[in-house]
Amino acid sequence: MENFRAGNDVKFIGCSKEQILWGNNTDPNDLLVPGGICYVQQLIVKSSHTKLILRGVEGKFNSVCFERM
Repeated sequence: MENFRAGNDVKFIGCSKEQILWGNNTDPNDLLVPGGICYVQQLIVKSSHTKLILRGVEGKFNSVCFERM
């Protein structure tokens, strides 16, 4: 499990439909390019998953779609 923190850089590794729908996350597939690097502005920790808010990108994204740099 990744240990994400605000201020981390993360790499988008892709996201399945199920990962997007789990917890009503924003679909990153139309917004981000696999392998692209993003800056974590804020975390929202839920009971079963964590959402990332990225600088300059509208939405809340499932953390399993990212890898910490």
